Amino acid sequence: MSKREIHNLMTIGEVAGSFGVCVATVRRWCKNGKFSRVIRTIGNQRRFDPDEVHEMLHPTGGKRIMVGYARVSSYDQRSDLTAQAERLSQYGCQLVIKDLGSGLNCKKPGLKRLLKLLLTKRVGALVVTHDDRLLRFGTELIYFIAHLMDTRIVILDEPEQQSFETELVKDVITLMTVFCARLYGKRSRKNKVKENTGIKNLSFR
Repeated sequence: MSKREIHNLMTIGEVAGSFGVCVATVRRWCKNGKFSRVIRTIGNQRRFDPDEVHEMLHPTGGKRIMVGYARVSSYDQRSDLTAQAERLSQYGCQLVIKDLGSGLNCKKPGLKRLLKLLLTKRVGALVVTHDDRLLRFGTELIYFIAHLMDTRIVILDEPEQQSFETELVKDVITLMTVFCARLYGKRSRKNKVKENTGIKNLSFR
């Protein structure tokens, strides 16, 4: 293989960055036979075929897929999360992304993964069981992004028509619940720090 051909190959660091994993994970994949087109340089460094990496990242061969998104707010609702995921799979979703967290949290890993797929035009249709599964506030922004990317939105259960007052009460309750949880969590962390400090002080006496 010529120097130019080797130069066009990917390093292990580049492959790790493409998959969003660490270098050690890629090395483990190599040992398990995940890659079939890997060569070694004179310096015994791995080089990867970019076409194989692309095929692994885009197994549909460039075709856009139907993606389902399921979310619940707490760990206690995990059975509902499973039910959502199963329903989305039965509908025909080729990929179901599951998230655990508040509808006000925009940093959920599943949501970020979904946005990345949308922005790279890999989603042909986005399916959710209910309108508020994506976000409690700001769903319209995701719909707008989907529209720009020519992604179809499918909502399996259309929301019931509610009065403005009812929707406002639900929004206020949601906000209060989230902020109270954050406040209690902050107090709990402070109390834990105090307890740990007290234990350390006792141990040195």
